[in-house]
Amino acid sequence: MLFKKLNLINNLQNFIMMKKLSLYACLLLLISTTVVTEQNLPTNPDRGKCYVKCITKDVFDTVTETVQVQPAYQTLSVVPATYKTVEERVLVKEATKRYSFVPAVYETVDVSYTTGGGAEELTVIPATFGTSTQSFEVYPKTSGWEYKQLEDCQSLNKEDCVAACYVERPAQFRDVTITTITREASTSRGPAAAAKTKTYKKQVIKTPAQVNEEVIPAVYKTIKKQVVDQPARTVSQTVPAKTQTITRTILKSKGGITTWEEIDCKLLDPNVLPIFYELASARLTPESKGIIDNTLMPILNSKNVNIEIMSHTDSRGNDAYNMSLSQQRANAVVNYLVSKGISRSRLSARGFSETRLVNRCSNGVQCSETEHKRNRRTEFRVLNN
Repeated sequence: MLFKKLNLINNLQNFIMMKKLSLYACLLLLISTTVVTEQNLPTNPDRGKCYVKCITKDVFDTVTETVQVQPAYQTLSVVPATYKTVEERVLVKEATKRYSFVPAVYETVDVSYTTGGGAEELTVIPATFGTSTQSFEVYPKTSGWEYKQLEDCQSLNKEDCVAACYVERPAQFRDVTITTITREASTSRGPAAAAKTKTYKKQVIKTPAQVNEEVIPAVYKTIKKQVVDQPARTVSQTVPAKTQTITRTILKSKGGITTWEEIDCKLLDPNVLPIFYELASARLTPESKGIIDNTLMPILNSKNVNIEIMSHTDSRGNDAYNMSLSQQRANAVVNYLVSKGISRSRLSARGFSETRLVNRCSNGVQCSETEHKRNRRTEFRVLNN
């Protein structure tokens, strides 16, 4: 009986111990899960693997639009009337009779006729214009996260002192002045031009002949006068519309999505990129371009990561010149990657000149050419973006 009681007590103690261990394991799992969630670390990582945090950037696109700043309109001009000269046969002396005894007596009178005139005058009233202003959005409203390192950080882990700020940037607008037509061009009609009056002489019988009758034939004359050939008319001409080209930047896709990219841990430290330059030149040789294609392009095409290019020189030569040359060589690598379709925002170039020598060969130290060559290097490493 006593033996059974002892076994029962032992079993109860073991059960309580197992419950405590199970509860302790659950607490550890909960704490671990909470840390991963709060730091946005990748879930289910592999042992010995390294990961870089990649935040997708806003993608912009440039569009060009043509805006009409002045509409098409009509201009009017007047073509004056034209005249032509015509001949007309007119009677200048009537036929009569002559008598033997008493000759006829004539008197001369003036006969009026008109020449020219009969056409209206047209006057052009020009079109009038006004202006208006139209606002166009030339750069969209954007927003995104910015990270700031807090000062006087007491923690050994600097990531504990990083503040994330969500910043909004307002859209940018541009005002364009547009010309509008307030009244179309037209014409007004004036009074017709006055015709000219001319006269010709005409003899008429005052006293007819008597007794002996003799027929005197009529006398005719050809005169010239001007008549309207083509009346005045209005000619219309179209002035084409004026346009202006506006270039705008629009947000193509919103960034800000955080992802983790698995990366070879060695790529997080500076790695020598075995490329060479011509003496005192930053121009890449065909061999160097091939090394970049085989080394950096696969990383950039397969991973959404950023890469830093670091160029160094040996200690020989002028310090300022070496600093400039090292920066130009790092820029040459970045520019070549951009020409291959890589976004410049994923790349950074830094020249260190002789500030990071890998051996003792500083200014004034005698070294072999092989030792100096170790310092003339270009390195790269993968960064969080």
